[in-house]
Amino acid sequence: MSARAILAQAGTHAAAIEAAFESLKSARFGARLLAHDDALWGDEPAHRKVAANRLGWLDSPGAMRARVAELEAFAAEVADEGFTHAVLLGMGGSSLAPEVLRFTFGVRPGRLELAVLDNTSPAAVQAVLASHDLAKTLFVVASKSGGTLEVTSFEKFFWEKVSAVRGAGAGRAFVAITDPDTSLGRLAASRGYRRTFTNPPDIGGRYSALSFFGLVPAALIGADLAALLDGTTPEREALAAGGGDALRLGAALGTLALAGRDKLTLVLSPAFASVGTWIEQLVAESTGKSGRGIVPIAEEQLTEPARYGNDRVFVATGCPALPAATERALDALAAAGHPVFRWNSPEPSDLGADFLRWEIATAVAGAVTRVDPFDEPNVAEAKAATQAVLQRFLADGRFPERPSASSAGALTAYTPAAAGAPGADAAAWASSLLAKTRDGDYFAVLAYVRRTDARHAKLQVVRHSARDRARLAGTLGYGPRFLHSTGQLHKGGANNGVFLQVTADEGDLAIPGEPYGFGALRAAQAAGDFEVLEKHGRRVLRVHLGSDVDEGLEQLAQAFAAVRAV
Repeated sequence: MSARAILAQAGTHAAAIEAAFESLKSARFGARLLAHDDALWGDEPAHRKVAANRLGWLDSPGAMRARVAELEAFAAEVADEGFTHAVLLGMGGSSLAPEVLRFTFGVRPGRLELAVLDNTSPAAVQAVLASHDLAKTLFVVASKSGGTLEVTSFEKFFWEKVSAVRGAGAGRAFVAITDPDTSLGRLAASRGYRRTFTNPPDIGGRYSALSFFGLVPAALIGADLAALLDGTTPEREALAAGGGDALRLGAALGTLALAGRDKLTLVLSPAFASVGTWIEQLVAESTGKSGRGIVPIAEEQLTEPARYGNDRVFVATGCPALPAATERALDALAAAGHPVFRWNSPEPSDLGADFLRWEIATAVAGAVTRVDPFDEPNVAEAKAATQAVLQRFLADGRFPERPSASSAGALTAYTPAAAGAPGADAAAWASSLLAKTRDGDYFAVLAYVRRTDARHAKLQVVRHSARDRARLAGTLGYGPRFLHSTGQLHKGGANNGVFLQVTADEGDLAIPGEPYGFGALRAAQAAGDFEVLEKHGRRVLRVHLGSDVDEGLEQLAQAFAAVRAV
C-alpha cells in the first residue's frame, strides 16, 4: 500500500460502499468529471447550469503550473521593494486556503509573513492594524464576486489608513484577486493597485485553493508552488483511469451519510491540523442543502468510543504520519463499529494532493446524496438578512429589540419567540438547550467574538461538554466567517442542528464612507443569522456576554461543563 492509499475500516457498511464505488466506476464518473460533464448531479436545468460554470478547479493545477515563474517573480518583487508582511482581506474560500497554506508551510526566509483577516469584530480589525507597519505591509484583497460586504469594508478601512502613510502611492501596497469584470477589479484599476490577478470564472470559491486565490498568498510566503501543484497529478491520473481513492472516499462519505453516518469527524496530525477548517467549508457548503448534508467536525479532541453516537465516520490524515496514540484511538473506534478511513501524506507539499482529493470526494459525495455541490442558496439568504437588519438600523438608529428571555449577571439569553424562556441562569440555559436534542443531532457554537487562544479554549469546553453529556457531534465557528462556510448547512441542511449563538460588545470602529461601523456590521450579521435560523424553525439560543468577553465565556464554559448527562 502506498503512503497516500486509504486504509478503510468500514465494518458493516463496507459492502454498500463497495457497491456505490463500483456503480460510479461503471458510470464512468471519473472520466466524465474530468470532462466537465454537468449532468453528473442530475438533469435539472438550473443545477446543470450551475455545474457547467463551476468545474474549472479540475484543470486549475495544470493551468497554474504554467504561472509558477510569474507568481514567484511577483513575490520576489514585493519582497525586494521592502514589504515584510502581507494581510489577506477575504472571506470563506478566499481566506481559508491561504490560512491553511501559512500554517502548513510557514514563511521562507526573505518572504512575507502572512495574516488573514476574515472577522468583522472591531477588536479583530484593530488588532491587525496595531500589529502591522503600514509602510511595509501588502494588502491582498480577495473576493470572487468582487462585492463581498466584509471584504469591501476591510478594504475601505485599510485603504484610508495606508493612504495616510503612503499618500498617492497607496495603490502600490494593494493587490486584488477576483473574477473578470467585477467591482473589485474596477476599484483596483481606479485606485492604481499594484496588480490584479484575474481568476477563471468557472471556479467556485470553496474549490479555489489551487487557483490564484490560494497560490498568490502561497507565493508571498515562499511556498514551493511547483511541488504543491505537481503533487495533484496522481489524483487526476487515478480518476482518469476510472477509480482512485478520491472516488472511493466520495462514495464512502455519500453512502454513509445516506445510512445516517453523516457526521464527518476529521482527525488530523499537527502538521495538517489547519486543513480541517478548509475541509469544513468545502463539505458543509457543498452538501448542506435540500434538507440533507454531511456535517464536518473539525478540531474535536478524540475520546473513547462510548461517547460517540452512531452517526459518526472518522477520516484521519497524518503528515508524515499520525501519532501512535491517535492510531490506537482510531483502532478502538473501528473495533467499536465506527467507520474509519485514514492515509498518510509524507510531505507538507502533499497538501496540494489533499486539496484535490477532498474536492473530488466532495463532488462525488454530492452525486451519491443527490445534491448540487456547487450552489449555496442559503448563503445568499443570510447576506440578505444582514442587509435588511442594517437598513432597519440606519432607519431607526438602533437594532430591533428582541425581548430578553433571561439575564444572569452580565449574561443575557434570547430565544426564538415560540421557544419559551430557557431558564433562570446560565446552567439552566445550557441544560434547556441540550435537553432539546435528539439522537443524530449536532451542536453548533456560533461565536461572534474575536478569536484568541484563551477564548477558543473556553468555547472548546462548551462544544466538548455537549458531546460528553449528550453524545452530540459539535462544531465551532466564528462569525461572520462561518456564514460563508457551515452557515449553508445550518439553514439548508436537515433540521438536526442545535445552535448556541454567542455575541458580545467589543466596541466599534468606523468604516470609511459608511454610516455604520464594524460593530454595527457584526451586530447586524449576528441578528440576521439568528432571524434566518428562527425562520427555518431551528433550535437556537443566543447568549450575549456583555463587554467582558473573557469573563462571560468563563461563565458559559462552566455552565455547560456542569450539565449532567441528558
